[in-house]
Amino acid sequence: MKKVIATKNAPAAIGPYNQAIQMGNILFASGQLGLIPATGVFPEGGVKEQTEQAFQNVKAILAEAGYSIDDVVKTTVYLADMADFAAMNEVYASQFSGDFPARSAVAVKTLPKNALVEVEVIAAK
Repeated sequence: MKKVIATKNAPAAIGPYNQAIQMGNILFASGQLGLIPATGVFPEGGVKEQTEQAFQNVKAILAEAGYSIDDVVKTTVYLADMADFAAMNEVYASQFSGDFPARSAVAVKTLPKNALVEVEVIAAK
């Protein structure tokens, strides 16, 4: 059975989608920009700060569904500029305490709201 996951501790969906969907023991989280939930704006700085905030948003969604970052098995990272890969990767690596999940990282022409990074995850228990 499909269950919609939503939390006020992460930015609301800005289109016709949900923050996450749980199917059985698998959670599919929509991509998260580095928007601060309370203000809807990006933190001061650049890709590092946006990546950190994107992961805070991901963790809030995971927590709402009863998951943690340790349950993440796959991530996809979208970058507006592949030149930001090393900076993003530094923050990314600091988010996980155990084995890293599988990952794809791609550069795209433009992200919503002109974000520098977007992170989506799949988690399983």
